[in-house]
Amino acid sequence: AVTFARSASAALDQMRTARPSLVILDLNNPRTDPLGTVAAMRADAQLAGIPTIGYVSHVDTATIEAARTAGVGTVLARSAFVTQLTDLLQQHR
Repeated sequence: AVTFARSASAALDQMRTARPSLVILDLNNPRTDPLGTVAAMRADAQLAGIPTIGYVSHVDTATIEAARTAGVGTVLARSAFVTQLTDLLQQHR
């Protein structure tokens, strides 16, 4: 099942309620605070091991670097994310 969250707090609450096999983050969406969400996940023993994939505009090198520093497991350009989505989801079933 796929679940969507519209805020960092909603995402963290959902993860604690039903541990996901993967968290996908739109790294260009400031409303959901993706880097703050990842930081909170890494600081929480219950959530720290959940794999994360973030997608971002390929020209946004500052966000790409910030995401890697924050601990996003895989950072992909938006175009690569779209073409690889099926495979990514199958890998994390």
